[in-house]
Order: sequence, then structure tokens, then C-alpha cells
Amino acid sequence: MTDIGATFRALHIPGKPFILANAWDIGSAKMLAGLGAQALATSSAAHAFTQGKADGGTLTRDVALAHAQDIVAATPLPVQGDFENGFGDDPETCAETVRLAAEIGLAGICIEDIIPATTDAYDFDLAVDRIKAAASAARALPRDFVLTARADGIMWDRYDVDEAIRRLQAFEAAGADCLYAPMPKTAADLAKITAAVSAPVNALIAGDYTQMDIAAFAKLNVARLSLGSSLARITHRAIYDAAQEMFGNGGFTSLGHGIDGAKIDAMMTDT
Repeated sequence: MTDIGATFRALHIPGKPFILANAWDIGSAKMLAGLGAQALATSSAAHAFTQGKADGGTLTRDVALAHAQDIVAATPLPVQGDFENGFGDDPETCAETVRLAAEIGLAGICIEDIIPATTDAYDFDLAVDRIKAAASAARALPRDFVLTARADGIMWDRYDVDEAIRRLQAFEAAGADCLYAPMPKTAADLAKITAAVSAPVNALIAGDYTQMDIAAFAKLNVARLSLGSSLARITHRAIYDAAQEMFGNGGFTSLGHGIDGAKIDAMMTDT
């Protein structure tokens, strides 16, 4: 039997980034797989949108696991779970989340250092202990499992790039397999991050980083490019724009730009 975690781990090559495509339902997972994705991830924000909820601590672990299991079953690709803070403040809960994630077939998960429903970061020591417990649980599994540790405080201006690096270095020492500090202020800061650690680094494709291409990220020694909720937000942008036209001036030209249904049908068919 193929070790899906090992398959996922092998994709993480600094300087040769792959796209980790975030899906939000079975259909989007199948489309992304059919269009060339090498690996998939859930997106906490995109999943929340499908439930009519805002992003950030609004979904339970059981709901997130059930959703992730649907994505895992949709294609043969490795899938990472976007599991926010690990669904608990204490280290043991993070460890338990790793074990449950492995049971449903996820190739890995990411755990961030932000307290749910806030933009406050966990205290440094607690943040590290949480990753240490999760990494210990991952290493005790009977198969490979990629743990990504996130320093999200940089994205929310809770700390600067130097503190993000301090945390990422500690997360790496604690056993994290991949490191992630979303949205450093500049590409130079992203380069500073990759230079400061040995583990593969993930970059988020959002904001100004959408103006860069894969080759530019390769030069910064990035290993993985995640889309977060960007694709889902594009979908919602299309709904928003079409609705503005329909309910605003009664026009329907936006609806004339949809993809041919036959192309979608072809990607939805199980092979």
C-alpha cells in the first residue's frame, strides 16, 4: 500500500515549489486533481463559507474531520488538513488531532499559533509545546505524516519577522516537518525566513504574492505554495459580481462567461 504521507513529503523540495491546491468540496477537489494538482488541502475559511459561517474558530474538529475525509475520498492525491489551532489550546489536544487526522487518511495537517476567534498569538513557550506534542504524535504513527507548524502572528501584526523566525526555528527543533509564516510584509522577509531554517517553507499565495510566479518563489528557496481560500474567494467574487448585475440593473451578461458544463462533467466522473 502506498504511504500517502511519504508521497506528500517527497513533494517538499526547497527551491522547487509545488502548488498545494486548497479545495472546499468534493467537486472542487476533483476539478483541481483533473487539472493537474499534485496535492490538495482543505481550507478552514473556504469550508466555513460552505457552511454559511465566517472564518476563524467557527467549525468544530468533528466537522472539520468529516469534511477532510470527503476531500481525501474524492481523489487519490495526498491531502493536508487546514486544522487552525489544532482545535484546542493544550498540547495534548493538538496531539490527539494529529492521531485523528491520520486515521481518516490525511497526509498531514497544519497547526497555527493563533487563538481561535482572535488575532492573538499563543505565548512562545506554549506555542512550541503544542507543536512538540503534535510532532511526537506524528512520529508515533505507523506511517509517515507531514506536520506543518504555522507562525500566523506575523500575518496579524502580532509580531515581526524576527519573532516569526524565532518561532519557526523552535517549531523545527520541536519536530515540525514544514514551516509556514503567512504573508510576511515583503519577499525579502520571505527570503530571510527560508534562509533561517532548514525545513521546507510554505508560502501563501495571496495579496501582493499573487503577482509573483513559481520561478520567483523558487529563487527564494520556497518549497510549497498554498492557495488558502484564494480560489474559493474567486468563486464568491463571481457570484457577487453576477448578483450585483442581476439584482442591480437586471442584466445577465456575467452569466455568459461560465465554463462549458461538459468540461466540468468530465472531471466529475469517477474513473
